[in-house]
Amino acid sequence: MAELELERAPFARTASYEADPESVARVLLLYSGGLDTSVMLKWIQERYGAEVVTLTVNLGQPREDFSAIRAKAEALGALECLLVDAREEFAAEYVARAIRANALYGGGYPLFTALGRPLIAKLAVEHARRLSCDVIAHGCTGKGNDQVRIESTIATLAPELRVIAPVRSWQMGREEEIAYAREHGIPLASGSEVTPYSIDDNLWGRSSEGRWIEDLEHAPEQDVFGLLTPPEQAPDQAQEIELAFERGLPVALDGKAMGLVALLEELTAIGARHGVGFVDHIEDRIVGLKVRDIYEVPAATIVLSAHRELEKLVSTIHQNQTKPFLEERFAYLVYAGLWWEPLREDLDAYMIAANEAVTGTIALKLYKGSVHVIRRSSPNAVYDPALATFATSGGLFSQAAAPGFIELFSLPSRMAWRLRQSRL
Repeated sequence: MAELELERAPFARTASYEADPESVARVLLLYSGGLDTSVMLKWIQERYGAEVVTLTVNLGQPREDFSAIRAKAEALGALECLLVDAREEFAAEYVARAIRANALYGGGYPLFTALGRPLIAKLAVEHARRLSCDVIAHGCTGKGNDQVRIESTIATLAPELRVIAPVRSWQMGREEEIAYAREHGIPLASGSEVTPYSIDDNLWGRSSEGRWIEDLEHAPEQDVFGLLTPPEQAPDQAQEIELAFERGLPVALDGKAMGLVALLEELTAIGARHGVGFVDHIEDRIVGLKVRDIYEVPAATIVLSAHRELEKLVSTIHQNQTKPFLEERFAYLVYAGLWWEPLREDLDAYMIAANEAVTGTIALKLYKGSVHVIRRSSPNAVYDPALATFATSGGLFSQAAAPGFIELFSLPSRMAWRLRQSRL
């Protein structure tokens, strides 16, 4: 097995940032502690004769044992094992922008993985430079989006660094990886190595791929729920919560001021208990594939539902009709790994401006997988209860003016209809 994996094939670079195997000296490996990256750590040492530094980034992955991850990397011979708590930066600089943009790709994916990858790659660049690494390694496959997000970030921020992606080249399936791990004394834990699903998660959500998910005729199975209570098993009693926003971002839950990280963690727990945020999604990947993903996104579902409702309350009809087009473009750029694209920054500037008046409170009811807005309040509401009442007239609205408005408003359509009828 080892001889097969270490056999050297002729190197053919297809991108300028790919590493020449003969010049790899010190590698910074993006390390999760799972099967793929643990095999990669040992494989890089043998394949390239290189020193390996590992980098593990905490983006709020629930129930992750980061000390165990570091200990595993040390046991496998890593030169240095870095652990970076990036939850605050992730929330403030990435998730916050997505909230203001109501960012959903394909109408269903809140982009939690896509938002995390440019941050992880940016941190990899910073630490690779600090520790004199010449290469960054990641565990992405050739069929996924993450390779695009990570490599485009590295190529943008650090053109002098090179990249290796062993999973794209070593041609090992899961069984071969397990065999390699056993042969090289790599511990096989009872968690991520044995689950039938490929999992990714952080503060903003969790995804599952693989097994029955790839069969479009297969209904969701109960064992896919790693975060949510299945809706039919959720409490029979609904729960009401109230979110307060300032300039488009949530700042308090049920009257208690909270930082964004703590607030998202609390909403995740509340939403998960009520089965809120299950998404069974068909997705168009950047690399050309159409895939099915299962998402568990309780915090994102609650926050975006409330944020969209508050925006509708404080914005004009023209703002409410225009912003969704820009939101869709923002979401696409994030999904495609183009975080450093100038247009993304331009759109973000618009989202900040558009959210200047998005301050107020939204009350929601959570019940067995559903979330409904039940109350709304804002000092900036473009809404007057007196004007909304059909029985009143005067002030800013005169019912007597309606006939003239109708005649002028419908004039182009009436003229066009008559012209079309004359040609029949």
